[in-house]
Amino acid sequence: MARPGRLGVGIIGAGKVGAVLGAALRAAEHAVVGVSAVSEASRERAENLLPGVPVLEIQDIVERSELVLLAVPDDALGELVAGLAKLGAWQPGQLVAHTSGRFGVGILNPVRAAGAIPLALHPAMTFTGMSLDLTRLMDCTFGVTADAAMLPIAQALVVEMGAEPVVIAEGDRTLYHASLAHSSNHMVTLVAQASQMLREIGVDSPESMLGPLLRATLENALASGESALTGPVARGDVGTVSAHAQALKEYDGGAGGDVLAAYQAMARATARRAGNRGLLRPEQLNEIDEALGNDPKSPEGH
Repeated sequence: MARPGRLGVGIIGAGKVGAVLGAALRAAEHAVVGVSAVSEASRERAENLLPGVPVLEIQDIVERSELVLLAVPDDALGELVAGLAKLGAWQPGQLVAHTSGRFGVGILNPVRAAGAIPLALHPAMTFTGMSLDLTRLMDCTFGVTADAAMLPIAQALVVEMGAEPVVIAEGDRTLYHASLAHSSNHMVTLVAQASQMLREIGVDSPESMLGPLLRATLENALASGESALTGPVARGDVGTVSAHAQALKEYDGGAGGDVLAAYQAMARATARRAGNRGLLRPEQLNEIDEALGNDPKSPEGH
């Protein structure tokens, strides 16, 4: 016997996010009535995560669905929503949710104008597009934005997928998304840079060396915040910072040229925050700034 309140769900975009969230909604006994998948990779993903769900044209999906999940790139979202509105595709009372972190429900105004209900459901997680993501959803939060009367619907959908909803105000969506991108995406870049340097000095398995350090650092930072801050910058060890900057300057001469600039930017930000916490005196901040030298990509660095 079907649970009450089950919806016919259409997934537009069988990318890593859309396919996984579709599978999570299906696991909550909603019926996935159709999925759009253009590339071979997205078709294969749909077959693996949503077996038996028909691959349909976008208009057909919208026509058949009580809940439409728009899992498309940020830059494509507005045009897609407006285009479907011009075709008269949106239906009164239909739930329309997008998974973009950057946007709230404002971008779904054409949906609202047609009498449908706009929701923004953004999972604060990086996806692989494989079934292991379904397990990760259990520890995941979603940034949720909706009209006040519709928030319980948005929150309930997230809970049904096994995750935790966190309400984000419409005007805060871009800053919310920037915070996630800054932490997650830039962490990947930092790890890649560190791994590259270790590999080039002969460390066979950089991930084995970095893994325990980075996991402990992340756990300490999440548990203790900036009180977990350590290292030469926070200690005001100007000589070490200067030596790092010089070594990275020499290294960048034969590499991609992005490591020194990243180190300088993060070291200056770290020094500033350490200064605000009273860990560094103003003169130490100036000494660290001088030790770091000019950004090689800035006009002063040429």
